[in-house]
Amino acid sequence: MNKKVLTLGALVVVLAVIIFLLTGRGGSDTLKIGTIMSTSGPVSHFGSQCRDAIQLAVDEFNAKGGVLGKQVELIVEDDEKNPEKTMNALIKLATKDKVKVVLGALTSDCTLAITKEAQQRGILLFTPTSTSDAVTDAGDLIFRSCFKDSFQGEVMAQYAVETLGASKAAVLYDMNNDYSTGLTKSFEETFAAFGGTVVASEAYAGGDKDFNAQITKIKAVDPEVLFLPDYYNTIALITKQVRNQGLDVTMLGPDGWDELVGQAGKEAVGGFYCNHYSPDADDPEVEAFVRKFKERYNITPNALAALGYDAAYIALEAIERAGTDDPQTLKEALMETGKKYVTGYITFDEEHNPVKSTTILKVIQGADGKLATEYVGMVNP
Repeated sequence: MNKKVLTLGALVVVLAVIIFLLTGRGGSDTLKIGTIMSTSGPVSHFGSQCRDAIQLAVDEFNAKGGVLGKQVELIVEDDEKNPEKTMNALIKLATKDKVKVVLGALTSDCTLAITKEAQQRGILLFTPTSTSDAVTDAGDLIFRSCFKDSFQGEVMAQYAVETLGASKAAVLYDMNNDYSTGLTKSFEETFAAFGGTVVASEAYAGGDKDFNAQITKIKAVDPEVLFLPDYYNTIALITKQVRNQGLDVTMLGPDGWDELVGQAGKEAVGGFYCNHYSPDADDPEVEAFVRKFKERYNITPNALAALGYDAAYIALEAIERAGTDDPQTLKEALMETGKKYVTGYITFDEEHNPVKSTTILKVIQGADGKLATEYVGMVNP
């Protein structure tokens, strides 16, 4: 009886060894990475396309044999643009799914809610799209593939003075949103540094629908440009109320304006904003990405889709170089990045922010009466 038990035990050990050898470290034959995106809620246009672009990149790697001999498994979490749900998603990815790399979150407020937690848990957090300057402050495991807010604010302030010839500016911003307040600070400081005067700086609370009181105050000081640092859905409301009050001013914005042409009316025509790329660019990487995205999803990819695609490629290529997804080794491989991607040639500075150019777009009305964007220039860092 004891001999039979011993034989059975030995068989179990042999089987365990075989499983270990077949699966490499005895674990899954997939390489898991997570992503936290706002695929529902107020910025779902951004979140859904960013998620889809990340999945496209993952599928392209898998079609070529995967990464480190394993198929890449993308685990998607939706935070609904709610920082508390972002935290829950991160904890779930870390504890249940055991991922070591997370692409996300989408918006700055959601990403800022989890940077310290990711750093403490030893998770490499790589946000494609969160532009707040503070995002990478939490530690050496936090990266991003988008330019930061201070760069956007500087670019648009400089463009207002040097290209548009403006000397008086007004700002209308969301006082409860890190993205909006960070952009406001950068724009105002740079505009003043270039010799301009900020004649009005008016605030509203996120979720507000009526901006007429603030616009009335702005109209009274007669600015030449109006900087609106918020997302497309809010900007569509603001631009309509600006024109309804008869305020003839050139409106300016950041990357959050992307998708505005599908939400606003002709009141947005003539506005300028900076963005991470233009789908109409005469560039091989851009053309290939736009073609593949359209073929799969039947829609032109927005800027956040391009950023998500780039982030996935940068992260997976770094894992290949590192030979592991261990965050401490992977962070060094990420710092070796130096390559042309969809949103430009990308390297990383010592704070893990990308060094890259930005595109200036103008909102126009096409011959068919629909709004569109027109490429008007490029600004290098």
